Amino acid sequence: MKSATPALSDYQHQTFDKLRYGDTDRQGHVNNAVFSTLFETGRVEMLYASGESLLDADCSFVIANLHLDYLGEITWPGRVEIGTRVASVGRSSLVMEQALFQNQQCVAVAKTVIVQVNQTTRRSQVFSAESALQLGTLI
Repeated sequence: MKSATPALSDYQHQTFDKLRYGDTDRQGHVNNAVFSTLFETGRVEMLYASGESLLDADCSFVIANLHLDYLGEITWPGRVEIGTRVASVGRSSLVMEQALFQNQQCVAVAKTVIVQVNQTTRRSQVFSAESALQLGTLI
């Protein structure tokens, strides 16, 4: 049984971001909008770091839903560890689960639905068998 608060080791892909002074707000902690940017770093690195496209030709990924729970504050200076995993792959979308950690404490979790969209039609496009197979290896 998993604990309510995840550990970085629970995530297949791990990366980090260095915090900047400009990330802070007038309360002196990292602004809540920056949390989304930190999660983006984890998603993008997981989906594109291998150099092999997980998308079908003429397609891109679009966020259809992002649910973010703030569990604590992030403070500057320092760095944030980002854990990312694919929870499930559907016909044209995937669900990613992520967590942010500072000083080994989980400060936020997110669940994101990403849809493969055809760049010409601007509509969702079912994954090819090859793309679905590649994405399935990320689970």
